Amino acid sequence: QVQLVESGGGSVQAGGSLRLSCTASGDVYKNYCMAWFRQVSGMEREGLAGIDYDGQIVYGDSVKGRFTISQDNVKSTVYLQMTSLQPEDTATYFCAIRGWGCSGGASWREKRFFGVWGRGTQVTVSS
Repeated sequence: QVQLVESGGGSVQAGGSLRLSCTASGDVYKNYCMAWFRQVSGMEREGLAGIDYDGQIVYGDSVKGRFTISQDNVKSTVYLQMTSLQPEDTATYFCAIRGWGCSGGASWREKRFFGVWGRGTQVTVSS
């Protein structure tokens, strides 16, 4: 069974940067899509970015140009580099994984297509 652990959250001022990490362990899928989501209390979980076993990368419109997803296959870790952070980026950030790639439309943005989740890491951006 796959397990995911996020790290790297914290508090930052507007305009600042953070890098989140998500490390996978256990029986990681050969073909996978790992994605970052975020959620504000009372709101839907929003898909931000995804990266798959084939190196395909996808981004949501709200973070395109500000956030960068990357992976280190040796460390089984996916990163989310976040720049130009704004107060509206304040949320709990989760990573998730599924057993097929990120291609095939916008399904990577939907939480229902991911079966394994980390516990999340809080990001707080102050003005």
